Amino acid sequence: MNQDNINFELKHDEENKKYSIEINQFVHGNLNTSNIDSEFLLSGEYKQIIKTSLLIKGLIGPGAIISRGEKSKNIESFQEAIEWMLQEARNTLNVQRYKGLGEMNPEQLWETTMDPSVRRLLKVTIEDTQIVEETFTELMGDNVEPRRKFIESNALAVSNLDI
Repeated sequence: MNQDNINFELKHDEENKKYSIEINQFVHGNLNTSNIDSEFLLSGEYKQIIKTSLLIKGLIGPGAIISRGEKSKNIESFQEAIEWMLQEARNTLNVQRYKGLGEMNPEQLWETTMDPSVRRLLKVTIEDTQIVEETFTELMGDNVEPRRKFIESNALAVSNLDI
């Protein structure tokens, strides 16, 4: 991981008398900010991270070999193994992007959208019709700039992306 674009800053909340660490990193040109505070350090997630790190510490060392099919590589750490496996997985993927369903071939539409065994239909309701109209115009209208700003503002916050 390139750590040149990561900045750590100690923050102090005078009002609540609490400290936190703010981590700023530029990812694909967008600022991604994370905070480590006492709430996180007391969480079950953090306890699981510590437990897992102790389990994998020293698990892989110099002289280890990782392999996938016919390929193999000498590695010296767990992190190196993960990075190699992720790169191998990326090499086998074929990612395609479509602006709309009309650009897809019938077979692709069936596999991704139309097949009743895998599709999900979700009912979406919005009470305020003014917001609906503004949102629709922003995302589907002829003016590209608001749509670009929306994507840039929300892209890194996506937690459930169906690819």
